[in-house]
Amino acid sequence: MDISVIIPLYNEEESLPELTDWISRVMKQNDFSYEIIFVNDGSTDGSLRVIKELAAADPEHIHAISFSRNYGKSPALNCGFRRAEGDVVITMDADLQDSPDEIPELYRMITADGYDLVSGWKKKRYDPLSKTIPTKLFNATARRVSGIHNLHDFNCGLKAYRRDVVKHIEVYGDMHRYIPYLAKNAGYKKIGEKVVQHRARKYGQTKFGLDRFVNGYLDLGTLWFQSKFGIKPMHIFGLFGSLMFLLGFVAICVVLTLKIISICSDSYHFYVTNSVYFYLSLAAMVMGLQFFLTGFIGELIARNAPERNNYLISEQW
Repeated sequence: MDISVIIPLYNEEESLPELTDWISRVMKQNDFSYEIIFVNDGSTDGSLRVIKELAAADPEHIHAISFSRNYGKSPALNCGFRRAEGDVVITMDADLQDSPDEIPELYRMITADGYDLVSGWKKKRYDPLSKTIPTKLFNATARRVSGIHNLHDFNCGLKAYRRDVVKHIEVYGDMHRYIPYLAKNAGYKKIGEKVVQHRARKYGQTKFGLDRFVNGYLDLGTLWFQSKFGIKPMHIFGLFGSLMFLLGFVAICVVLTLKIISICSDSYHFYVTNSVYFYLSLAAMVMGLQFFLTGFIGELIARNAPERNNYLISEQW
């Protein structure tokens, strides 16, 4: 099969028939073998009914996964990735803001140009400033942290992947924003970008609020930490612990020096419990011990994790 199109959705019943017809028309014009996988993320409108009707009319090409409640876009994509059978996997949103006319070129970039992943870039957007400005700041931070400097829009729903990529990454929580970063960490580093058309929403309203930007930064921090220290937590916690111990040692040396001077002098009186260095040394040593124990426990967890020795092998002979 040439292409699997994965469409996560939540309350998008109005757009589904039009989107399905559009995708099918593009596929037939380009003679692609394909499947459309709708992932219904616990919709409360008539989306599930519409999907069933579409699948009944074209069971060869239309498949569906339906959650019993709303889990989020990342779980929906992850389940769609597990189900996909196409050589190229394309994801798009269900709100008709992504154009299926982009599919042939995305497919060509994967199969002919050899990209592992191609992300869309909605260079001209029809969103209000309250959304576009935070998006620009978010993407600038994501580029800096991930090291993928050629992407302008990490969160664009329109993306294309080689099949191997989606089978070797796990999308969870709200990590759909960072799929290129996940792919890079899995060893897929040929990541490209294509300017795509951004269409104004035709039906309904957006399902995402401004809280996604706050959560996005928190998730980015989590992903950065996991990629750097997920397998070797002692390297970071042990470092912090050692620094705190060193700070505590210096502080206690200052306290002891001042006390010795006080003992040897008749005019100078030093009381240990009145010194800020005494409390600094206690706090630093306690914090250093906590950091060190955190790293030690993290090492025990990492070394006993069932996935600790799963590595992606590109070639073997």
